[in-house]
Amino acid sequence: MAAATIQFKTNYAVSSKIEPFYKGGKVQINKDGTYMFCTCGTKVNIIDIGTGKVTKSIEQEEQEDITCFSVSPDDEILVTSSRALLLKQWDWKENTCTRTWKAIHTSPVASMAFDSTSTLLATGGCDSTIKIWDVIKQYCTHNLKGSSGVVHLVEFHPDISRLQLFSSSMDYKIRLWNLNTSKCVMVLDAHYSAVTSLAFTSNGNTLVSSGRDKICTVWDLKTYKSQRTVPVYETVEAVTLLPEDEDYTALGVTSEEPHFITAGSKGILRIWEAYSGRCIYSQCVPGRPQNEADDDSEEQSLTHCMLVPATRKLTTVTAEHNILYYDLCTLKLERQFVGYNDEVLDVKFMGPSDTHIVVATNSPQLKVFELATLNCQILYGHTDTVLSLDVFKKGTKFASCSKDRTIRIWKMDKGTGEVNCVAQGLGHAHGVGIISCSRLKESFIVSGSQDCTLKLWALTKSLGVNDNEKIIEPEILHADLTEKVHDKDINSVVVSPNDKLVATGSQDRTAKLWSTSDFSLVGVFRGHKRGIWSVQFSPMDQILATSSADGTVKLWGLQDFNCLKTFEGHDASVLKTIFVSRGTQLLTSGSDGLLKLWTIKTNECIKTLDVHEDKVWGLHSNKNDDLVVTGATDSCIVIWKDVTEIELAEEQAKQEEQILKQQELSNLLHEKKYVKALGLAISLNQPQTVLTVIKAILGESNGQVRLESTILKLRQDQKESVLKFCIIWNTNSKNCHEAQSIIQILLRNETPEQLLQYNGIKTALEGLIPYSERHFQRLSRLFQASMFLDYMWQSMRLIEKSSDSDKQAEEMEVEAFFPTDKKAVITLT
Repeated sequence: MAAATIQFKTNYAVSSKIEPFYKGGKVQINKDGTYMFCTCGTKVNIIDIGTGKVTKSIEQEEQEDITCFSVSPDDEILVTSSRALLLKQWDWKENTCTRTWKAIHTSPVASMAFDSTSTLLATGGCDSTIKIWDVIKQYCTHNLKGSSGVVHLVEFHPDISRLQLFSSSMDYKIRLWNLNTSKCVMVLDAHYSAVTSLAFTSNGNTLVSSGRDKICTVWDLKTYKSQRTVPVYETVEAVTLLPEDEDYTALGVTSEEPHFITAGSKGILRIWEAYSGRCIYSQCVPGRPQNEADDDSEEQSLTHCMLVPATRKLTTVTAEHNILYYDLCTLKLERQFVGYNDEVLDVKFMGPSDTHIVVATNSPQLKVFELATLNCQILYGHTDTVLSLDVFKKGTKFASCSKDRTIRIWKMDKGTGEVNCVAQGLGHAHGVGIISCSRLKESFIVSGSQDCTLKLWALTKSLGVNDNEKIIEPEILHADLTEKVHDKDINSVVVSPNDKLVATGSQDRTAKLWSTSDFSLVGVFRGHKRGIWSVQFSPMDQILATSSADGTVKLWGLQDFNCLKTFEGHDASVLKTIFVSRGTQLLTSGSDGLLKLWTIKTNECIKTLDVHEDKVWGLHSNKNDDLVVTGATDSCIVIWKDVTEIELAEEQAKQEEQILKQQELSNLLHEKKYVKALGLAISLNQPQTVLTVIKAILGESNGQVRLESTILKLRQDQKESVLKFCIIWNTNSKNCHEAQSIIQILLRNETPEQLLQYNGIKTALEGLIPYSERHFQRLSRLFQASMFLDYMWQSMRLIEKSSDSDKQAEEMEVEAFFPTDKKAVITLT
């Protein structure tokens, strides 16, 4: 009975995608803190911070990379600059370009900033010049020369009445420009490396500058002298002054003097007193290893730091393109977005209700995404690239393995959703490439390494008991069983549904079956021509599926180890295979980016899904078997939804609607309501039914007139449909009369300009002209034949008349020369 209720899947549709939206460069948040702007190649992506999804993409028409952009303080204008030396002004809410003009710079624009009134725009170029633009009146107001090298920083003084602009270039100096005189009035010289950011106090009398020389300088803008040089002992990329009207006691801020936050190469936020130069707060990131010796770690460094006063948030951007949102008063992490995932190596559903996914990318860190909000938690622990993942049945624990020769067990807190490392396994001699968890209970995991060995790790009971205890240090695991199982790299390992068997697939073109209890060999599966990438047990039958670099998927019996079926259809390596629909179907992914859905009983591929552009390494189905997640080396993660039932319901509703319309059409024809009948037949897209209606109209008295009035009452789109049908009818001599009647009506009543507005008029003419010429040629031949027939008929009648008169003349001559009895003459003749 259970088998009878299984419904084969026929299609999957993309439910959501996690795509790269930030690949480095500037990040800006709008005034009310609802949208985030960031560059991604030729686009500026606009992200809704509430949902984490890209709502709009502002893209350059010439496909040139965007070098810089800026959003006006009033949130009305977005200006972008490209390598084509063009500036574009956008109404970003409507996604329309309102103005384009030449930047006048002789090389690309490197920096850009609006003044507080959203009127003036400053652009700093790689050509050592600064241009000031009036975006309202649309002209260049200033051309400031005197900088040295690339002008990578421009900022207006917040008090616009001063008309001052601050800039910095490659000579490490801060220049102050008076816009009234267009002259540089002051040079602030204190840094010995590139100046990275400027921050002004609310009264505009104090400036804090940061640099890559590991110092911050506090400037008095009344005297233009340095008040304090603060050594921060890290390369500072951004500095932000704390607003004065908030309570920061949780951060140790007690004095009323200005405080500023620094973000840089250490990857943490620190708060400093501006006048004393004392660090009063240093952020501690939980779960991340703190290596004080390595100050300039590129992976951990922060590249941007922005204040969002409207929402009391602080936003930072890391060198790995992660964007973090903190509460301003407590610096507690509230949200995190991943701008770029790099290559996705594995992905799995997790959580009690599959509400999260865990992703292994080309990185030592793991990423856990909440699917509803795309909020991301980054897990630190591994020291080299994580290669594979597997999740236990309950979904709250999962295992990972890495090139660092270790495995780790991670656990999710059901209440908060926080994930922590609870155990670590050491023992492999080479990188661990594949891992699999037990299915029935959370009792063991199996890992396979590049050293060709298989290890079984038994999990202690303590890992499942301490749900409410905070994990201080991960428990150390040791392998209970170790066995060399293949001659080449182990590409795949999987535990059977009853936890009694383990299957492995290797680059040596074989798959092997092992007993879990002692790793004794049970059987060998041979038949693939190239290395095996994936092995998978059927959840219902004693069957093992293998996929290989030879482009095939094979099913094997676990009793006799023979190949039962072979699925051919992929043109490239088949990297992953999973069973769906209770083991009656297979879903496979290939190195060409294609997914294929197979029905095992019929041995055929019923659907091919093409969204990814590169190798699909990650493929996993959720517990309810209605969602599938895929991850590929194109940095995209796609959530697929089973739409079989939806499509079935839509098809059924469509059929019911068709039946009702057919009945209505029959009624209209019976009632001789031809206009409505013709419109309904056109909406049904049934050329034969439309032809039937037209023939019925022509069959009436005054049929041609009624047809003309009916056609002229149709809408233009309906006339276009009828014209397309005429192309089909015109190919058949039986129906060409009706087609020519329609064409005649349209040509007689529509002007050439109106006909040119029809969609597909060119195609229609190309289809109509040859057959119309053929019909007229046939008519010409018929007319010629009929004229010849008429001529023959007329000629026959003339011959008959002339023969009667000749006969009478002969009789008269006979009587004249031979005067005999008439009857005798007739008898002689």
